[in-house]
Amino acid sequence: MANILITGGAGFIGSHLARALVERGDTVRLFDSLIPQVHGAGSPALPPEAELMIGDVRDPVHVGKAIQGMDAVIHLAAEVGVGQSMYAIDRYVAVNDLGTAVLFQALIENPVRRVIVASSMSIYGEGLYRDADGAPVENAVRSTSGPGRWDLVDSAGLPLTAAPTPEWKRPNLASVYALTKYVQECLTLNVCAAYGMEGVALRLFNVYGPGQALSNPYTGVLAIFASRLLNGRPPLVFEDGHQRRDFVHVSDVARAFVAALDAPAAVGGVYNVGSGKDRSVLQVAQALAVAMGRPDIDPQVTGQSRTGDIRHCFADIAKARADLGYAPRVAFEAGVAELVDWLAAQNAVDSAEEARRELETRGLVA
Repeated sequence: MANILITGGAGFIGSHLARALVERGDTVRLFDSLIPQVHGAGSPALPPEAELMIGDVRDPVHVGKAIQGMDAVIHLAAEVGVGQSMYAIDRYVAVNDLGTAVLFQALIENPVRRVIVASSMSIYGEGLYRDADGAPVENAVRSTSGPGRWDLVDSAGLPLTAAPTPEWKRPNLASVYALTKYVQECLTLNVCAAYGMEGVALRLFNVYGPGQALSNPYTGVLAIFASRLLNGRPPLVFEDGHQRRDFVHVSDVARAFVAALDAPAAVGGVYNVGSGKDRSVLQVAQALAVAMGRPDIDPQVTGQSRTGDIRHCFADIAKARADLGYAPRVAFEAGVAELVDWLAAQNAVDSAEEARRELETRGLVA
């Protein structure tokens, strides 16, 4: 049993993680600012055994109170979304990076045993690719014109094959969001090592499941698609829809955090947390429409790209398997079925078109 603080704990991932920790006997404190963009339609159900403290992660007084008596911190508090980060720069940097700095300033005076930060697959930019000879390519670039303009090529202009992305792949920070998540990761590992705490970073891939913020147009793509379908509208799919991602169920993500709290080998490490399988965004939109009983609504493929978007990135999870004992349990089909059951009782404000217009107005969609 341990006393564990979850910053951003009243959110989607935090609520699932809180339940998992309570079930194993931990005392859990949730610290959250309950921002309207995420919590406007209400927060996910929180376990009654968990204590909820409302405060801003940038406020040293609130943060100092939140860490009192804690043995470990799981740092989830962050502004989330690649597109919005490109125009709400001050907000993203303030919450994600200043907020993390405030947390560690407080932890210098009141250290804990271990801090686990939620990092992101976005720090990779494009995932790992392999050339025609099978050699890894870490700095792949897009074609610039023609029918294959979405595809990736090597320095000679030859096509590349997407491969699972391991942790050793060099970061390529393609958005403000990615930059802030990488700073969070580096702060955690650096400051923990300097002050005798144990730091761990989990690079989360595309998390989905019941409890997502359906009315937030910058949240996970499955939630955005679900919001469109609940309102009888087609999911908006950027580019040609064949970009590939790794979709991981929120319960598997919660298990990864629990494992990272105790695994001795995790100290100082970074770990991919995904399903280890990849799917195209178009396939996901079509599968969700069928599962929701709306096979008549075809996804709308926009042919547009957004600044900061990447083509393919999906997880190599071998390191997490080896060091954390992490093994995803929820198959995508079962996870989508569970999500659809939850959606049946939900209402959603569809703001996807508004979000796209906001990006277009700022020249962030082409």
